Amino acid sequence: QVQLVESGGGLVQPGGSLRLSCAASGFKVANYAIAWFRQAPGKEREGVSCISGLEKGVWYEDPVKGRFTISRDNAKNTVYLQMLSLKPEDTAVYYCATGRRVYCSDPVKNYWGQGTQVTVTS
Repeated sequence: QVQLVESGGGLVQPGGSLRLSCAASGFKVANYAIAWFRQAPGKEREGVSCISGLEKGVWYEDPVKGRFTISRDNAKNTVYLQMLSLKPEDTAVYYCATGRRVYCSDPVKNYWGQGTQVTVTS
């Protein structure tokens, strides 16, 4: 069955970096869009970044452009989110999700991981 497992979260100082991983099973990440979302306390969940299947492209939300990089290792069936120059406002639980659709623009996201906590504080 489809499963997504996030890891790599933690506590970091402002300006620091983290790399989140989303390990997938039950399908090939190469073929489908995988998105990262985050939810901060008291706020709605928001999209962060997405990588389309079949090398169709990547997308970033404006607040993370130039600081976050999404990538994929097909051999490991894993998607990564490299986060640099972290800010306190990046503090949230980060989730990866897929709808087993090719394009990031497809809103269907019916498979979710359990989330990994990222805390940015001095």
